[in-house]
Amino acid sequence: MPHSSGASRADLYREISDQIIAQIEAGAGTYRMPWHHDGSPLDRPQNALSGDAYRGINVFVLWAGARGAGYGTGLWATYRQWQEIGAQVRKDERGTLAVFWKRMRESEAIDVAEGDDERPRFVARRFWLFNVAQVDGYVAPEIPPLPESQRIAEAERFIAHLAIKTQFGGDTACYVPSHDFIRMPPFERFRDALAFYAVHLHECAHASGAEHRLNRTLDGRFGSDAYAMEEMVADWASCLASMTLGIASQPRPDHAQYIASWLTVLKGDKWAVFTAASKAQEIVDWMWRQQSV
Repeated sequence: MPHSSGASRADLYREISDQIIAQIEAGAGTYRMPWHHDGSPLDRPQNALSGDAYRGINVFVLWAGARGAGYGTGLWATYRQWQEIGAQVRKDERGTLAVFWKRMRESEAIDVAEGDDERPRFVARRFWLFNVAQVDGYVAPEIPPLPESQRIAEAERFIAHLAIKTQFGGDTACYVPSHDFIRMPPFERFRDALAFYAVHLHECAHASGAEHRLNRTLDGRFGSDAYAMEEMVADWASCLASMTLGIASQPRPDHAQYIASWLTVLKGDKWAVFTAASKAQEIVDWMWRQQSV
């Protein structure tokens, strides 16, 4: 049931943050973060009743919940929604805490908002979701992945529509803000085509922060909180984008240098996980808007 007190909302933000922190710490030894996935349609968190995909912070919450519990699919619903489908959550099963945003009345005190001061204010409410692995009386539909050749072609078109200049060469992938281009190692330096596109999407996420795109601050120095946050946002955004394209988002050992700084930022600021998820979703929404330009 929703809680309305400021104290309970603060607890909610910390609970969500702690849930994701726990899974980051659990995967630190293998560099596997809760947002990494295999690109399978089964990994995509979506509502079993409506078929709608979850967005923003709830994607990462459900990925972390599934990783921690060992669930094999991304189908979720509330207790009552499973009943509507004709299924039953098994006795003693525990739900995964998720968040919905309720628009605040002007008379209400402001606690947290998505967006800046000129946008509508929203307050977080908690609710619980149960994975299909926790219910009886429901068989999840099989969703075969698209052939790899089709996924590669879709990824190529998707990135091309972003219209971000890319130069190929060298050993390191990076975005160069001062000249607004991405540098990518040659295609043959990657273990496979899908790995190439996953890295390219990560750099496109960084490039989205240019002043003439989404105008994020990109001048944080290595080792700073700002630098760590930008890397986390780009990693989350690339994972969201690759999920919709059916591209695996796998652990990258070169990100080992960031894990400790990510944990420092998340542990020090209960809002950080919400900020990162919101910015990552904003990036992916921008990427999809470019597909129709």
